[in-house]
Amino acid sequence: MSKSTKAPLAGRRIAVTRAREQASELAGKLQALGATVIELPLIHIAKDVDQSILADVWDELGGYDWVVFTSANGVRNFFEEFHARFDDIRSLGVLRFACVGDTTAKAIREQHIRVECQPEEATAQALGAALVATGSLDNAKMLVVTGNLNRDILIQQLEEARAIVDRVQVYKTEKTDLQADPAAADFRAHGADAILFASSSAVQSFVDQAAALRLAKDARRPLAGSIGPQTSETMKKVGMPLDFEAKTPSLDALVEALVKKLAR
Repeated sequence: MSKSTKAPLAGRRIAVTRAREQASELAGKLQALGATVIELPLIHIAKDVDQSILADVWDELGGYDWVVFTSANGVRNFFEEFHARFDDIRSLGVLRFACVGDTTAKAIREQHIRVECQPEEATAQALGAALVATGSLDNAKMLVVTGNLNRDILIQQLEEARAIVDRVQVYKTEKTDLQADPAAADFRAHGADAILFASSSAVQSFVDQAAALRLAKDARRPLAGSIGPQTSETMKKVGMPLDFEAKTPSLDALVEALVKKLAR
């Protein structure tokens, strides 16, 4: 028997909805298992920094107690700006770092920085609760690094715990138009065995572009998979079926859940 026929996803068509600049890692994992990957970049992520606000952050950097990240995009863009301004990692001082999700934690560790607070559940609300549980927030000065679509619940939790919170946006997430995209045409004509969602923004974009992604009569109807609780919550809110969810919010766990679901 050939290697390809042994692969657990051999002959399967899997649609990936991550931003084009982030899809390659997940696509690679799926292709290594034999899948045919249809890339549907429902969102686009771009660096977006207000330099005047960031200049204030750099001036006050030594005064912060915590820096909090809600995504790996925030980590990458924040440190790109940091290294452009400073030539020594010690310029960070004695900051403590908190984040949500394994991917975000990995991005922080790549900067040779230890994550001191990361909740088991990868949601902003869980991160807020974990930070409050440290007992260190009363009058603490905190910097929350976000994108344009981050919800305010985390900042509200921190402020209710008497923290002094500054927020800096370092990227933006925008919907893409797939009407003329060749991959979208392939998806409409043939469908897929599964479609994977790794963010709430991708879910919302999928719903908003329903006409551009409507399947042909004989196309395969895909199972829908979510990377974690926050994405799953959004899928339920918009009325999208949730067929499987990763045990932990990571790409490896999402692929594992997919393989198990399709094997049944």
